[in-house]
Amino acid sequence: MKRNNGFTLIELLIVIAIIGILASVAYPSYQDSMKKSRRADAQGALMGLAQAMERNYTTEGTYAGAATGGANTGAPAIFSTTSPVDGGSVYYNLKIVSASASTYLIGAEPVGSQVGDGVLILKSTGARGWDANNTANGSLASLSASPNEVEVSEQCWKESC
Repeated sequence: MKRNNGFTLIELLIVIAIIGILASVAYPSYQDSMKKSRRADAQGALMGLAQAMERNYTTEGTYAGAATGGANTGAPAIFSTTSPVDGGSVYYNLKIVSASASTYLIGAEPVGSQVGDGVLILKSTGARGWDANNTANGSLASLSASPNEVEVSEQCWKESC
């Protein structure tokens, strides 16, 4: 009697089912991890923009005029306008929300696959904020109306502080 070596169809289906279950558990975790790493990169980009604002203050004596066209708000003219700053797919747009002679408020708006992750802000005082529950709907526009009154309610860049 000759015995055939190999796998039965049932054995292959069981293996495929196990792989499917493992993938369905691992993929959301992977997506969450990628979202966190992109947010961390945007936080680093905001710190870089803050350094550029300080350099501008040192040379010009004011934070004002650091945006494109010498404006006090908008895309920065003194630093990259996107995160990641070294190119690739854009996940955050960096903006100067407000700038005066002695203070500034900068932020990062999520775009692309980061939409819904909430805006990041950084004040000249060093106060940081992340709209973790996305009440601003991913837009810094609501902050530009009264930048001096901006309260960083979610006062850190972590999920829990």
